[in-house]
Amino acid sequence: MIIKHKDQRVGVFIDTSNLYHSAKNLYKRKVNFGQVLKDSLADRKLVRATAYVISSEGGDEKNFFDALIKLGIETKTKELQIFGGGAKKGDWDVGITVDVIKMSSRLDAVVLVTGDGDFIPLVEYLQARLIQVEVVSFDKSTSMKLKEVADDFFDLSKNPKKYLMR
Repeated sequence: MIIKHKDQRVGVFIDTSNLYHSAKNLYKRKVNFGQVLKDSLADRKLVRATAYVISSEGGDEKNFFDALIKLGIETKTKELQIFGGGAKKGDWDVGITVDVIKMSSRLDAVVLVTGDGDFIPLVEYLQARLIQVEVVSFDKSTSMKLKEVADDFFDLSKNPKKYLMR
């Protein structure tokens, strides 16, 4: 049983591409990041909310970034890497992990908005330092082990209309 109280200092770290692709593959819709942030905060003190974004080759994300900033979500951008053979890679796992660890001394709870099981060692590290870790994502696209190790799992697919754009 986890405790959420209004004096808890919370950091929200959004693995944007993980959530975007989950919503696109499961529902063919886009995520309502404002509603996700509001509900994952649960009336607690927001210390920082950061969305980690991969910029595409076309660079047409400016409106999306502006919308996140208006919601009070800081954005960090990384270029999509394209390798010689045409393979593409864009991932923020290490960057998110480093940011969470750097901020952790100022947080009572960390909200990871991702379904990526690569974050399990981070969850365990934070818990060993008595920081509550909550995972927010869509059940079908979330690592089973990540759900098990987190202190709380908030399943966006229990109310998809609320967390997806029309």
